[in-house]
Amino acid sequence: MAVDEETFLVSTSIDITERKEIESDLERRAYSDDLTGLANRAMLQEHVETVLRSKDNGGRFALAFIDLDNFKHINDYYSHAVGDELLVKVARRIGDLVRPTDMLARMSGDEFVLFVDPVEGNDHIYAIIDSLLQKLKQPFHIEGFEVFTSASIGVSIYPEHGSNYEELRRNADSAMYRAKSSAKGAAAFFNQKMGQSVTARMELEQRLRLAIRDCQFCCAFQPKVDIRNQEVVGFETLIRWLDNDAEIQTPSEFIALATELGLIDPITHFVLAEAIRSMPLLDDAFGAGKSIAVNVAAKQAGDVKFMRSFIETLKASAYSDRFIVEVTEDAFIAKNQFQTQVLPKLRDIGARVSIDDFGTGYSSLSVLADITADEIKIDRSFITAIHQRPRSQSILKAIESVSYALGMSVVAEGVETFEELAYLQGATRIRFAQGYHFAKPFFLEEVASTKRGEAERAATPGREPAESRAAASPRTAKTGRE
Repeated sequence: MAVDEETFLVSTSIDITERKEIESDLERRAYSDDLTGLANRAMLQEHVETVLRSKDNGGRFALAFIDLDNFKHINDYYSHAVGDELLVKVARRIGDLVRPTDMLARMSGDEFVLFVDPVEGNDHIYAIIDSLLQKLKQPFHIEGFEVFTSASIGVSIYPEHGSNYEELRRNADSAMYRAKSSAKGAAAFFNQKMGQSVTARMELEQRLRLAIRDCQFCCAFQPKVDIRNQEVVGFETLIRWLDNDAEIQTPSEFIALATELGLIDPITHFVLAEAIRSMPLLDDAFGAGKSIAVNVAAKQAGDVKFMRSFIETLKASAYSDRFIVEVTEDAFIAKNQFQTQVLPKLRDIGARVSIDDFGTGYSSLSVLADITADEIKIDRSFITAIHQRPRSQSILKAIESVSYALGMSVVAEGVETFEELAYLQGATRIRFAQGYHFAKPFFLEEVASTKRGEAERAATPGREPAESRAAASPRTAKTGRE
């Protein structure tokens, strides 16, 4: 007797909806920017590399590296919430120009990259970049504010400017920095000279890192003079880099790079230590009681942790009440911690504060009302040939009047000729000045050499003057301007 056969199917089911949602969210986070919803760095790179594999038979595309100008100041002045909303609105405004074959990505902070594919000709990409520049100069309305910004844009084009994503991105970035250094709100296209500049910059960066590691620095001192009686009243401490070629590099050649790379802190600590160490010799050579100034970058001035260690070092010395901390206007105007948390601590130890290079930053006399500084140093661009420049004379008098009304002394920087000095003495109330007319920056070893020479001449009449030997020093000849 046959038995009926029955077939059974046993199955189980699991709801994986949640897992799929998690996987989708992880993928989204991995490839998109949380704030703007744009593609992020990883997604852009993957997309460009995919396109590159399809371009073996020809075709052109471009990478436009977009960096907002003065975004940090917008964050400081309005708030980070307004800054974030600005980034979202910028993304939307640029997005209006994006075609289905293009891609806009947010790299980090206020940096975006627009991938333009295809590029139909140079005129085509020029028109796109010009449209971008004009759109971003239009005001943004955020939380009741009318916020103005602009962007600096650097462009690289495949295959002329690179054969892979990293090379194209790096070259577009280099072009952007060239645009930003020439004029805000401008664009630049990569060229071979920029490539050479990138190589030179990388070499300089490597040398600078080694110089900091090996402490290849020294300090020079430039006198500050009372122009009414020609007496030295103080000194500014100036860093010098003794590179491996025995050349002496001045701050203008490396300080900005050190600040950008986050390497400025050890350099400033070195300058402070050298200034403290040099005080006894300066006192011996010029008389006790002279002030000594040390420059602090605006970025450092608002860094409470760094300034705390700076102040502790200063306090531990016996000279804190003779020190002047020189900072630029940015340190005061940006809504950072300098005025509220750092300045009171400097006051507590008796140190004074000077506004350096006044007139080259915001240049607004109204901001002086909110600055509690002791001294203002007028940039030498206002002092050069002042006796021949009526407009500069009017500006100088205005700065002088406001400064004295607020209890700040005034120092004229960069006095190099008798005519400039004569104008300051005859037409202004300015009391103090620095510049080559009075003295070039000098090294302590020159002071020591002069002292030894004086002792030797006293003991051995007719010996060659030490001053002439110091003046012939190759180190003196190569210091250059501050």
